[in-house]
Amino acid sequence: MIKRSRKYWLYHLFPFMQWKHLVDKQSTRADLVAGITGALIVLPQGVAFATIAGMPPEYGLYAAMLPAIIAALFGSSWHLVSGPTTAISIAVFAAISPMADPGSPEFISMVLTLTFLTGLFQLILGLARMGVLVNFISHTVVIGFTAGAAILIAGSQVKNFFGIDIARGAHFHEVLAELFRQIGDINPYVTIVGAVTLAAGIFAKKFTPKMPYMIVAMVVGSVAAWLINIKFGTDATQIKTVGALASHLPPISMPDFSYETLRVVIFPALVVTMLALTEAVSISRAIAVKSEQRIDGNQEFIGQGLSNLVGAFFSSYASCGSFNRSGVNYAAGARTPLATVFASIFLVLILLLVAPLASYLPTAAMAGILFLVAWGLIDFHHIFSISRTSRAETVTLFVTLIGTLIDLEKGIFFGILLSLALYLYRVSRPTVDPSVPAKEEGAYHFIDARGQVECPQFRIVRINGSIFFGAVDYVRSELMEIDEANPRQKTVMVLSSGINFVDVAGAEMLEQEARRRRKMGGGLYFYRCKDSIYKFLRKADKLDDIGDIAFFPAMANWVEPIYAKLDPEVCRTCKARIFATCHKRLPDGSLRPEEP
Repeated sequence: MIKRSRKYWLYHLFPFMQWKHLVDKQSTRADLVAGITGALIVLPQGVAFATIAGMPPEYGLYAAMLPAIIAALFGSSWHLVSGPTTAISIAVFAAISPMADPGSPEFISMVLTLTFLTGLFQLILGLARMGVLVNFISHTVVIGFTAGAAILIAGSQVKNFFGIDIARGAHFHEVLAELFRQIGDINPYVTIVGAVTLAAGIFAKKFTPKMPYMIVAMVVGSVAAWLINIKFGTDATQIKTVGALASHLPPISMPDFSYETLRVVIFPALVVTMLALTEAVSISRAIAVKSEQRIDGNQEFIGQGLSNLVGAFFSSYASCGSFNRSGVNYAAGARTPLATVFASIFLVLILLLVAPLASYLPTAAMAGILFLVAWGLIDFHHIFSISRTSRAETVTLFVTLIGTLIDLEKGIFFGILLSLALYLYRVSRPTVDPSVPAKEEGAYHFIDARGQVECPQFRIVRINGSIFFGAVDYVRSELMEIDEANPRQKTVMVLSSGINFVDVAGAEMLEQEARRRRKMGGGLYFYRCKDSIYKFLRKADKLDDIGDIAFFPAMANWVEPIYAKLDPEVCRTCKARIFATCHKRLPDGSLRPEEP
């Protein structure tokens, strides 16, 4: 058992100790800029997401304060920003609205209970080291999910960019349909503000990389909206702004722990838990692809769990990693999780000091910024690379992308299931390639038999892959096909160095194949079989039928024992003679007759 050092336990109890060495003047400056940007971004989103969840608007902002700080300090990602999200908001509303009126005290109390249970389940999974589940989310799935979520981010801002009326939570295809249907109702003043903001962001990012292009774009967009309002009047322009917000800290709250509430909320909490964890870890991994940071899934589970546990007592509903704000955080130049801490502090200061100024920030400007963020999240390089190299991975990528567009919370599950199915299909068909001994004098290695002369009685095959229950039928069929194609090839030797694992079903199959070949007058042999596999076969009592003598270690003389069991009459007229022994004598020990 490995003895853990004091530093190991310190880092796991206080994970923020792992990145403290990254904090310096430059990183702090970058984190401050990213924090200000993140605080401005979350203002309109928090209000909108809380409304979607059926909660009072301020609860969306509360979810972006203390829970975001806890998740940043106790998670493993340097750029993941937690808070209210579209998917979680929809899930919360769908789970609780049938049981209570949205916005009512009963509804809020049940949502707080759901938040507490969600955090508890997340923490338990993290402490139980279930972060290994993250390993089943392939890189291709992450890229597809990221691209799909980025398109959804842009789709959610279409109404704000063009000033048209689209229902909240509308699916992407509905957004496109509404855009074409209302194309004649587009508000030109709103669109100009969004376009100016977008152009300013692109220009600032390209020509003034040292300046925070998002803040530059927001200021330019706000000024453009102010000038347009002066010129044409607010009644004509209909340019909407974030609006004034209530200025007070999150009040202390108490979830409802009554048996009845726990009974009806526990299953929805499980659903929200898996959705939140999948999103959080997928987002952190997606950002890590760009930042080249290692993500600890277990620590991410713990961070998310603690954030929701704490949030339930500070008027916050269930939160998780946000694609919008994590993308903005990374794009704004954040170096450490302090950027999230600064964003939460700035959000509090904005609420307490300058909440009325939010009324001057146009929603169209926010839409333009989020268009930029969405574009940056789409990894075109890897998408084109995958499309060129693997058809199966390409299918997985686009299934995930399209599935995400159809249903955010189900899209990534479709991608994971498909990638696992394709993986299982591949490993269930290990390669079984014919081989022959190398012709060099004294060589012990084997080469591909294609294009080479083979022994008419004896087949050598190389198996690469595990022989487990899913691959048993395929390997059995390949071995049986040898004597079906050539009935004289009753003896087979398996080059086993590429076999990493054999389970009970695989051992049964090898035993049956050895027995079958022995009844035919041949045998089944193994060359360079791993010691772990040999011990497993012996422990499973399969060596009685296979035989101890059927296993040859590396560089062993396997030719003589096998050659002695071949049919001398066939060897007498054989012209192949691929073994050195073939040129000297026959299998029965008699000298080979001279060639006429």
